Amino acid sequence: MRINRSKYLKPFKNIFILISVVFVIWMLFFDANSWLIHNELNTEINDLEHEKEYYRKEIEKDKKDLKKLSTEEGMEKFAREAYYMKRENEEIFIIEYEDSLKTESDE
Repeated sequence: MRINRSKYLKPFKNIFILISVVFVIWMLFFDANSWLIHNELNTEINDLEHEKEYYRKEIEKDKKDLKKLSTEEGMEKFAREAYYMKRENEEIFIIEYEDSLKTESDE
């Protein structure tokens, strides 16, 4: 059984088909604007779009927090909760439960 190689190579004897195949391979893999590079860039663009959306949500959340802090009551609440500040003639007791305390095994 002898395989007739000319049957398989016959399309590549046509110079136009040969040049077209080389051109397609070059454009897909080796060119500066290749399909592989476009695929990487599209992936990076999608990642950046997700990051952009995340930061937009964070900005909205921070704007709401800033609006709360612009009032006198909001500022007082923040100072009491974050910095344990108190009014004059006032006592503050901080109650910590066992499950909220850091232990050596938690670190």
